[in-house]
Amino acid sequence: MKKTKSREIVLSGLFIALGLLVPMAFHAIGGTGPVFLPMHLPVLIGGFILSPVYALMVGILTPLLSSVLTGMPVLMPMAFIMMVELGIYGLAVSLLKEKGINNIITLITAMILGRISAGMMVAILVSFVGVRFAPPVTFLIGAVTTGIPGILIQLIFIPILISAVKKAVPNLISEKNK
Repeated sequence: MKKTKSREIVLSGLFIALGLLVPMAFHAIGGTGPVFLPMHLPVLIGGFILSPVYALMVGILTPLLSSVLTGMPVLMPMAFIMMVELGIYGLAVSLLKEKGINNIITLITAMILGRISAGMMVAILVSFVGVRFAPPVTFLIGAVTTGIPGILIQLIFIPILISAVKKAVPNLISEKNK
């Protein structure tokens, strides 16, 4: 399936909508965002399907729109931190997918780059904006340890889902991606 601007826009809208709905579903059944990372799922999956620019935009817009429309995450500072983190997730997955890197390696690399970027955003907010927050290293350690269940969900289910999507819609995902 040829990537067209219209197709990219429609799919981006779908992943943003899922990024709003999946966390709402998790919260409705008692799940917590920082543990299960439900907003991360549509952004990471979008990275496998969208071009880098659109994947980046999905990662940036999803937490911003969610914050404005639902109050989750809180706009300052979490939505801004997540905009950077998820933007890097989408961009990294999309770029690595284009290089034909294995799905698990792609996800792990994107997660590392996204968390580092989130830590950098925390440092910027603390240093330049005066936001009172945990030091960046403490934030990163806490985010990773709290999010272990969500990280495991991502590493197990996203490759399975991507494989199923490849079979159902063969040309939706680049064949370079393993």
